Amino acid sequence: MDRRTDKQQSVFRSLDWWTIGIYLALLTFGWLSVCGASYTYGETDIFSLATNSGKQILWIGTSIVLGFVLLMLDDRLYDRYAFIIYIVLVALLFATIFNPYSTKGSHSWLVLGPVKLQPAEFAKFATALAAAKFMGGYEFDMRRWKDFAIACSIVFVPMLCIVGQRETGSALVYLSFFLMFYREGMTGSILFTGVAMVVYFVVGIKYEDILLWATPTSVGKFAVMLLVQLFTAGMVRVYCRDRQLVNRLLVAVVAVTLVALLVSHYVVAFDVVWAQTGLCLVMIGVLVYQWFNRRMPQYLLIAGFAIGSIVFFNLADYVLNNVMQPHQRTRINVLLGLDEDLRGAGYNVHQSEIAIGSGGLRGKGFLNGTQTKLKYVPEQDTDFIFCTVGEEEGFIGSAAVLLLFLALILRLIRLSERQPFAFGRIYGYCVLSIFLFHLFINVGMVLGLTPVIGIPLPFFSYGGSSLWGFTLLLFIFLRIDASRNMIRQ
Repeated sequence: MDRRTDKQQSVFRSLDWWTIGIYLALLTFGWLSVCGASYTYGETDIFSLATNSGKQILWIGTSIVLGFVLLMLDDRLYDRYAFIIYIVLVALLFATIFNPYSTKGSHSWLVLGPVKLQPAEFAKFATALAAAKFMGGYEFDMRRWKDFAIACSIVFVPMLCIVGQRETGSALVYLSFFLMFYREGMTGSILFTGVAMVVYFVVGIKYEDILLWATPTSVGKFAVMLLVQLFTAGMVRVYCRDRQLVNRLLVAVVAVTLVALLVSHYVVAFDVVWAQTGLCLVMIGVLVYQWFNRRMPQYLLIAGFAIGSIVFFNLADYVLNNVMQPHQRTRINVLLGLDEDLRGAGYNVHQSEIAIGSGGLRGKGFLNGTQTKLKYVPEQDTDFIFCTVGEEEGFIGSAAVLLLFLALILRLIRLSERQPFAFGRIYGYCVLSIFLFHLFINVGMVLGLTPVIGIPLPFFSYGGSSLWGFTLLLFIFLRIDASRNMIRQ
C-alpha cells in the first residue's frame, strides 16, 4: 500500500520530462521524414489518411495515447505480471509461424481486418520485463551458470520463434540483451568471444582467395589463425596473470610462423595454416596441462575459447556457402566488397548513399529530395528512412537527429542507474540496449557499414507496430522510474 494518496500527481511530478521531450522531438522529426519519403509530386494533402504521412499521424496519436495509459497504470503491474505477459507474447510468436499470410516470404505479420500487426515488435518489451523479473530476484547470481543459462533462455526462446517466422533481422535484435547481461555482471570474455567470431568471419571470408607471399596459403585463413593465437595469449595475460606463460606463447607464435613462412617460400611450398593449426593444438594442450597443475578453471575456459575459435573458423565458409540463403550470401559478399551488384543486393545501399551524399551540408529542403521523390530507394519510408533525412536535411539535419538519439541513450543510462531496485535498472538497460542496437544497425546499413537486415529506425520508420513497440518499451520504463521515490508498505 502506498502512503501517498494522490497517485496521478505523484506520477507526473516524478516523471522524467526531458525524456518525454526527446520522445516528442523524435516523433516530429520522424513524421517529417515519412512525409518526405512517401510524398509524390502533385500531392496536395499530406494529412490525408490515404497517404502514408496521414496514416503515420494516426499511429503517432495512438502511440501518445498508449504512452499516457501506460503512465496511469500501477507500476507494480509490470513486475507482477511480467512472466504472464512474456508467455502470452511467446505463444503469439509461435502461433504466427503457422500464419498463412506472407509478406516477402516472412510469416511475421498478423492481419486483423484492415490492420496488420507484427508480434515480434511487442515481444521485445515482454522479454525485457521477463528478464528483469527473473534477474531482479534476490537469489539471482550472474556468475552461476544455471542462472545465466535461464536468463539466456528467456532471450533465446522468442528469438528462435522469430527465426521460425523467417525474420532473421528482427531476431538478431535480441542479441542486444547481452549488453544488459554485461552490465549485470556477465564476464566480458563472452562479449569478446562474440566480437572475435565476427572478426574471424569477416577477415576469413574477405581475404580467403588471396595468397600469401607466393605460397599456397590463404591470407584470410592465415590471419584468422594468427588472431586465434594472439587472442588466446592475451586472455591468458588478462584472466590468469601468467606473464611467463604469455611470453613463451608469443615467442612460439612468432618463431613457428616465421619458420613456416620461410620454409614454404624458399624450400617446400605448403599451406602455412597447417603449421599454425598444429601450434594452436600445442597451445591448447599447454593450457589443459596448466589447468590440471594449478586447478584454475580460467585455463580450461581459455582452451575452450581456442577450440571454439578453430571450429568456428572452419565452419564459417561452409555456413556462408551451404547454410545461408542466396540473397543473404549475396548481401554479405556485397558488404565485404567481394561483389558490387549495384542492380541487385547492393542497389538499396548504393541508392541510399547517393541520396545522403546529394543532401550536402544543409540538404535540399523539406519535400525537395530527388532520389526519394523519384522512388529510387526501395523501403525508403521504413528500413531506409534515414536516407530521406540525409537528402532533405543534409549533414546538419542528420547530425541533429543522431544527437537526439544520443541524448535519449544518455538519459536512459542516467535513469537506469538511479533505480532503487534491480528490476527497474535491468529493464532500463534492456530498453537502452534495444534502442542502441536498432540505431547502430539501421543507420549503419543505410551508410553501407553494416549488413542489410531490415530493422526499423526507432520513431522514424513508417508503421504502427514498431512505433507502438518502442513506445511500450520507453513508457513502461518511464512509469517504473516515476515511482522510484514511492514509499511502500
